[in-house]
Amino acid sequence: MKKARQPFAALCVIFVMSTLLLACGNSEEPPAGNAAASSAGSNTAASASPAPEASDADTGEAAAKTRSYTDYKGHTMEIPVTPKRVVYSGETYGDLLALGVQAVGYPLSMGDGQVFEDQLKGVEDVGFPINLEKTLSLQPDLIIYAGTDEADFEALSKIAPTVIFDTFAPLQERMAEIGGLLDKSAEAEAWLAQYKSKETAMWEQLKSDGLMKEGETAAVFTYYPGDRLFVMATTGLSQVLYGENGFKPTPAIQKVLDEGMGFQEVSMEAIEQYSGDRIFLLTPVADEAKQSTEAMLKSQVWKSLPAVKNGYVYTQDIMKTSSDATTREWLLGEIPKLLNNK
Repeated sequence: MKKARQPFAALCVIFVMSTLLLACGNSEEPPAGNAAASSAGSNTAASASPAPEASDADTGEAAAKTRSYTDYKGHTMEIPVTPKRVVYSGETYGDLLALGVQAVGYPLSMGDGQVFEDQLKGVEDVGFPINLEKTLSLQPDLIIYAGTDEADFEALSKIAPTVIFDTFAPLQERMAEIGGLLDKSAEAEAWLAQYKSKETAMWEQLKSDGLMKEGETAAVFTYYPGDRLFVMATTGLSQVLYGENGFKPTPAIQKVLDEGMGFQEVSMEAIEQYSGDRIFLLTPVADEAKQSTEAMLKSQVWKSLPAVKNGYVYTQDIMKTSSDATTREWLLGEIPKLLNNK
């Protein structure tokens, strides 16, 4: 996953953070790095008064409520066995919702336009970049953070035990990990089992209804400002499409998958190499990218593609194709609608 993380991170900047940065640009909340000094000051002031000595009974009780945990970046810390006040800052908040967990704090701008946006009522906004003062005020007992900057980690760790979490790990791996962190391992296992069942049933039904054939290929494309066209690989909608029993990637896309990349920029001249029997086109957020998409749809190169000629092109809002568990499950209901042209 190390190899895949950078492309995925760049993709979040490309396709999701373009909208978030607009909000951040107007925000006066200090980023984690800038707020570190004030947070450190608060911690220093708090430590100035001597704490009362803990009894052996108190120490034993505290130990029973915590456990040692090492995150994927190698940080080892004591975390609550059953955290009650979680601050979550990352791309896959829908993973928590799938387990019936609501964080006390989350960068709400990350949820704009997501399928779970209406499920964020009552969650406090910790900002993006994460605001340390706001995070501190929520008195979390666990912080789950997708960033990998050590300065941010150190600053957040002064507030509460902080875990650097790989939000770009595969769904099964990610859900098992987050389930363990939240004391929801049984729920994570159950969710994965029901998801697998629904996924298998969807593909079987689509084939039974004649909406797809065994071995058909598919490609997912989207534009980014600067007239940059990307084919998607190990991220978002393509993760569902290329699942077991689903569509197959074209040989050119398979190479991108084999390299562990989330996406790859392609030229219009090379688009035919990546295009499959079906094409899924993600509608972008930025106006410039929308204009590039419209120009592509009018081009002769696009019109000459087999999928276009056969009427096998489907469009979907890019903000509703995230990799989190809640969105992944939502897509299982959406894909049949797309193929039915409903």
